[in-house]
Amino acid sequence: MTKQLDGITRNLLAAVADLHDTPSGAYNLRLNGQSGGRRSTANIQITTKEDKPGIDVHIKPGTVNESVHIPVVLSESGLTETVYNDFYIGEGADVIIVAGCGIHNGGADKAEHDGLHRFFVGRGARVRYIEKHYGEGDGSGQRIMNPHTVAELAPDSYLEMETVQIKGVDSTIRRTDAILQNGATLVVKEKIMTHGNQLAETHFNVEMNGAGAACSVSSRSVAAGQSQQIFCSNIVGNAPCSGHSECDGIIMDSAKISAIPEIVANHLDASLIHEAAIGKIAGEQILKLQTLGLTEAEAEAQIISGFLK
Repeated sequence: MTKQLDGITRNLLAAVADLHDTPSGAYNLRLNGQSGGRRSTANIQITTKEDKPGIDVHIKPGTVNESVHIPVVLSESGLTETVYNDFYIGEGADVIIVAGCGIHNGGADKAEHDGLHRFFVGRGARVRYIEKHYGEGDGSGQRIMNPHTVAELAPDSYLEMETVQIKGVDSTIRRTDAILQNGATLVVKEKIMTHGNQLAETHFNVEMNGAGAACSVSSRSVAAGQSQQIFCSNIVGNAPCSGHSECDGIIMDSAKISAIPEIVANHLDASLIHEAAIGKIAGEQILKLQTLGLTEAEAEAQIISGFLK
């Protein structure tokens, strides 16, 4: 990295982006609202926006086997920011984009990062997008993250999103809006765990406007303590297409989970399915692991780990 990083920052980068050193390829690090380092490559150009906080990432057509890392770290209590990042993925490219936000709040004031990421995926391009959120710190101030993703998928393009909220985020509202053209595919895999008094909302709105478009949205979540989770999905088929929405939740203690899946078929050949299941950990699962020598707490942790894997 360009700037000298302290131990807190290094730990956060490892948690949200699996980074232990300067990544190979293109990267942009945002550190407490400022640039912490950047590198462009011959095929991936990263530039600073002139009208608002954020970056533009341009990936040349035909770029393959390259990656972009764009982690964000907040370690100052009281810092609040909104960032706007745009990604332009050229025709036929095949790349990985690794994002993520880590907040360490050791003070009494809230620390908040909000972000709008827009993806313009070119014809035949393939993108794997990984986004992790993580919070820590012994301060009383809240750790808040509100990501908003907007995706426009050109014909025959593919976008796979892996979004994970690891722990320590007090409040989050996660929104994803996508429009799919002919033959485009969107795959979303979400994993969330909340505890204490945390709140997590996720909202998916997908419109399939082209013949052969396909969408799969799946969410796995665990809510413990007095936390609350709300899952909303709205998949609209405006052409011959296929869509699937699935929400599986484990509820513990006094937590609450609400699942609101919606599907709308505006075409005779739109095939849409939604599923939702919420429940507690089965007692026989815990008993089985206890017979292998685990305590009840260890058995619960093992089951949760396997569920969110």
